[in-house]
Amino acid sequence: MSGTLVAEISRQIEDSIAVKQAVLRDPAALAQVERVALVCCDSLRGGGKIVFAGNGGSFADAQHLSAEFTSRFQFDRAPLASLALATNSSAISAIGNDYGFDQVFARELEAVAKPGDVYIPITTSGNSPNIIESIWVARRLGLPTFCLTGQSGGLANGLCECIRVPSQVTARIQECHILLGHILCGLLENMIFKAPGGPGREEYA
Repeated sequence: MSGTLVAEISRQIEDSIAVKQAVLRDPAALAQVERVALVCCDSLRGGGKIVFAGNGGSFADAQHLSAEFTSRFQFDRAPLASLALATNSSAISAIGNDYGFDQVFARELEAVAKPGDVYIPITTSGNSPNIIESIWVARRLGLPTFCLTGQSGGLANGLCECIRVPSQVTARIQECHILLGHILCGLLENMIFKAPGGPGREEYA
């Protein structure tokens, strides 16, 4: 039994590596991540914030990445403005009860977003109804929107720019989403705090 388990563990690690290698070999995907970083950098420097949203594991990823911005990632520095939607359980129950669960992200986004913000929804399928509704709100508000999805991009792919992880396996997609999110956090810290003319990390050590 133990040998069988080790083989399965190895297979899953290899599968995860293969998805990341596919992203690594895709110049268009790498250029997309660069574009997201540049747009987010302009937003943060201009007083905007980065807004995340997701369901289930993607909800956890949204909170995780938002926390990296408001706390720290690689080094001590000033906080970067970010929030994850639907972290207020009273708001979830109120909006879900009064307007339906499809509106839990859309209604909060409409309440808290302002011009200059960036919206990053996360959905492995690209079809989550509450994410789709929130993307429509982001479009109406004129927010730059970059959706992290799986291979097809789903319905989201026709509504906003999607960074599509080349896999149909939820676990592999989520593993790549958090990798891309960490890369984004690191790029933004470096651009804002270590670039020439930036405030510099030493001011916040």
